[in-house]
Amino acid sequence: MSTTVLPQLELKSLRGVGPKLAEKLSDYGVRSVEDLLFHLPLRYQDRTRITPIAALQMNSEAVIEGEIRAADIVFGRRRSLVARLQDGSGTITLRFFHFSAAQKNKLSPGSRIRCFGSVRRGSSGLEMFHPEYSHCESAEPVVEERLTAIYPSTTGISQKQWRSLCAQALTLLARNAPTDLLPAQYNYGFSLIEALDYLHKPPPDAALGLLQEGRHPAQLRLAMEELVAHHLALLRLRSQQQSVESPALPQCPESHQALLKALPFQPTAAQQRVIAEISQDMAQSKPMLRLLQGDVGSGKTLVAASAALQAISNGYQVAVMAPTEILAEQHRQNFSSWLAPLAISPAVLTGRLKGKSREALLQQLASGDIQLVIGTHALFQSDVQFNKLGLVVVDEQHRFGVHQRLSLTEKATARSGRPHQLVMTATPIPRTLSMVAYADLDCSIIDQLPPGRQAVSTALIDAARRQQVIERIASACASGRQAYWVCTLVEESDVLQAQAAESTAAELREALPHLGIGLIHGRLPSKEKEAVMQAFKSGQLALLVATTVIEVGVDVPNASLMIIENPERLGLAQLHQLRGRVGRGDTASHCVLLYQSPLSANGRERLSAMRESNDGFYIAEKDLALRGPGEVLGTRQTGDISFRIANLELHADLLEQAQTIGNTLRQQPELELHLIRRWTGEKQRFANV
Repeated sequence: MSTTVLPQLELKSLRGVGPKLAEKLSDYGVRSVEDLLFHLPLRYQDRTRITPIAALQMNSEAVIEGEIRAADIVFGRRRSLVARLQDGSGTITLRFFHFSAAQKNKLSPGSRIRCFGSVRRGSSGLEMFHPEYSHCESAEPVVEERLTAIYPSTTGISQKQWRSLCAQALTLLARNAPTDLLPAQYNYGFSLIEALDYLHKPPPDAALGLLQEGRHPAQLRLAMEELVAHHLALLRLRSQQQSVESPALPQCPESHQALLKALPFQPTAAQQRVIAEISQDMAQSKPMLRLLQGDVGSGKTLVAASAALQAISNGYQVAVMAPTEILAEQHRQNFSSWLAPLAISPAVLTGRLKGKSREALLQQLASGDIQLVIGTHALFQSDVQFNKLGLVVVDEQHRFGVHQRLSLTEKATARSGRPHQLVMTATPIPRTLSMVAYADLDCSIIDQLPPGRQAVSTALIDAARRQQVIERIASACASGRQAYWVCTLVEESDVLQAQAAESTAAELREALPHLGIGLIHGRLPSKEKEAVMQAFKSGQLALLVATTVIEVGVDVPNASLMIIENPERLGLAQLHQLRGRVGRGDTASHCVLLYQSPLSANGRERLSAMRESNDGFYIAEKDLALRGPGEVLGTRQTGDISFRIANLELHADLLEQAQTIGNTLRQQPELELHLIRRWTGEKQRFANV
């Protein structure tokens, strides 16, 4: 049984592949003959029949054949070579803006050629611009037998090269026939070889509509096998994780009650339910790996604090990772206020901690004197060592790369066992993505907001009405409220039509001289950022001009108005996160999306979703539908999902059946392993985070 489609066959085994072409192919993710087979066409051209010139349709692609009646160089706005081609039914113009003298000479009157190109209307009737053409050697009309594949390509690799390489790969596939790993009842009538051959070289009568939609049975057969393999990889990963021992950390009732007494509020029923789920996980001697989802402001930080207390009460250390210094500082303040009565004081490790202070903190971590550390990417550094790491909490998990998260969990010592892990996100993950990206995690959802949280009303306003928005800010601040003005750039850019935070702050200070206006962005020194945030929290500043650095971790209940400039440049999840900075008090709150006209249809649909709903899960589903899984999850950064064939937008309906098939195939370990290797290779290791 083959473990991959084509084992041990390198690109250099193909005719025409030298070091330079191999390097270009590698840049496009094609590093083996197997990769070529899965590099499927984007679309297809029908070159299987010759169309009479009189039957040509505007904006269609067609093969035509005829005799050159004239060929001349025309001087207009652009110099061009213009040839008139005639068959028995009509005449068409062929226009070339890039040509040589030799090309003109070969297109001499009386010569017969066959062309393929797109038909458009020109100044003298129908035209083809730069058609592909060849001289006819005989009167016999030789055309293609299959539809012509158009492949995703990069600079320096022609479509002719792609077709030649893929044809060679298909020949090798036929000689090295792999075992079909998908049970026959689920293969949509195609073996693996048949599906790949069909998709690289469809017959003339192929259903082009289904192929373009990604719903042809040959495509569904490959997508199904890949989804089954992906699901099996996650199940196998979970088994591996649970075979490693972790410290059993039962809840200490006295400590938990002390935490509840220290809180200035009553946890919601949803928070209490999730705390119980996590507590039960941590009491086991197998590692907890739980994803905690909760909408903006639902109270995930308290859940994390409860889990941290449970680990610390058992004599273990806790590491909390945050993507920004602002969020790390916010966590420090919350954890300190809640855990201070229990004599637990969190330490903070960020990139700005230097010299002797950093050395002292690292020594205390290594000795176990520090029970709880909250940090940014600085926690990943090799000299950060723990004494007994029992729990890792990752906040806003999608902002961390896989390698980073993996490196932190490996900091646990052999005697302490594998740490329990709590992965949190305020960006709700659509069920579709959750099934494929986080199927190896247990999932908890805080589906209830604390009492008093206000729904935020959202309005779409054209940037042409900017002055009215400024007047609205003046009115809100005059009544004692505070506001955010969010920009998407720090400095002006001629390329991107976005107002920069610095120029916006200057403009608003001039327009509203009676208001205290602060400015915060990622390039400010940490101390300055903290000072500005503290001034805003204390009410010294009425308006905070900021970049998206305030997306997470900022909690100012008195802020009830947010202006977001150029919202069309941001994803829905990010807009929802930003909007969540208001509506935290008991006053009606508002968000203004100040967009630039003209707004595309897609942009209007996305922003309208923000106006329609405050539900993070609805917005996440909308974001998935409009932008795709790669953008929503940050696939390029995290490597969480990387499919060769399957497309979650097109094949979401296959997921449940793929999981059912995968659960059945688990009874055949050898088959399971071959499927995983064929489709995921070594990538599955990086889901182990």
